[in-house]
Amino acid sequence: MNWLKKSGWLVVAVIVLAVVFSIGFYSGLKTSLESQTAKILNATPQINANKEEVDFAEFWHAWNIAEEKYVNIDKVKRQDMVYGAISGMVKSLGDPYSVFFNPEESKIFKSDIKGEFEGVGMEIGIRKEILTVVAPLKGSPAERAGIHAGDKIFKINDKITLDLTVEEAVRLIRGPKGTKVKLTIARNGDEESRVIEIERDVIKIPIINTATKEVVTQKSGEKKPEDLGDIFVIKLYNFSENSPGSFRSALREMIEKNRSKLIIDLRNNPGGFLEASVDIASWFLPQGDVVVTENYGGRAENKTHRSKGYNIFKNLPMVVLVNQGSASASEILAGALKDHGKAKLIGEKTFGKGSVQEFLPLTTDTSLKITVAKWLTPNGYSISEGGLTPDFEIKPTKENIAAERDPVMEKAIEILRAM
Repeated sequence: MNWLKKSGWLVVAVIVLAVVFSIGFYSGLKTSLESQTAKILNATPQINANKEEVDFAEFWHAWNIAEEKYVNIDKVKRQDMVYGAISGMVKSLGDPYSVFFNPEESKIFKSDIKGEFEGVGMEIGIRKEILTVVAPLKGSPAERAGIHAGDKIFKINDKITLDLTVEEAVRLIRGPKGTKVKLTIARNGDEESRVIEIERDVIKIPIINTATKEVVTQKSGEKKPEDLGDIFVIKLYNFSENSPGSFRSALREMIEKNRSKLIIDLRNNPGGFLEASVDIASWFLPQGDVVVTENYGGRAENKTHRSKGYNIFKNLPMVVLVNQGSASASEILAGALKDHGKAKLIGEKTFGKGSVQEFLPLTTDTSLKITVAKWLTPNGYSISEGGLTPDFEIKPTKENIAAERDPVMEKAIEILRAM
């Protein structure tokens, strides 16, 4: 009898559990999407409990109106509505470098950072809320088509760029080798916009070039190479994983050719790896000198990146060439050499891309790229606040370009010859 009683209670318990499970299961089916969405949306107020309270009733009211009123709601995927809500939230931060990636965009971004892409070969960014060319890559389809650093992109094919993120613009510009894209651009100094058609190709990213001669345009129109004497030129196109090694080889070449003055040309260099800029700066700075500081706005302790102290060129006469296409890691190197008194900057004001982004997975196939810190030069200047101002500000004119003259390089040679 005791066994039967225990068995009976066991059966009742199983039935109760089954009922509870069923209720929960069917309830879960009904509310699963809303629950998942609420978890995502409610994450912020939970994390920032000490901040202002956030009421999500307004969001759900808008969601319900869309569900009840929108004429084509049967054609809309609810998960896309969730993605749109997250994307809108990130856009409201007002930071062009903080972006939500849906599954397709996340896959593209992961391929980008591996360097596997076909396209036109140019870096783009947002400047004063306008999609702008940071710099075309050397030898790229964009450079061959006549794209310049600072060009403002108003349309990509027939798509107006006003509300596009950088990633959305990249997705429209990129495409298979052999296909074409039309960009409607405005260039400083031009009265009207122009349309440039570019044929996409496999992008091969150059690293570095060196020179001991300058190409001079004669009055007759002929080009004549002129020996630079004791001046050596290193043109650095990007800060990739291989850049430190290539830069070291270039310095070795400078020593072998008995050159004692240096021009580092960072014009149209859109940047790259932070570590590469720190390594290159280390050839000119004593060990422990600050190269750049990551400022987390009080949310975490600042992180300071210091010279490794190769410092074999202690009193080397040196200038650095920059323009509005010099960004990110280029600005870190230029800012460090300027603040420590190791080099003068010549050219145009830099782009002002001085922030740190972190790439974080949200789910297995979505992700978030968000700005977590700002870069400060050794003297504490925030690169994001409008870029670096050169010691000698020189902007090439249309006449210079037509005559194939380089007044920035000419000024650099003039300064070094006087040292």
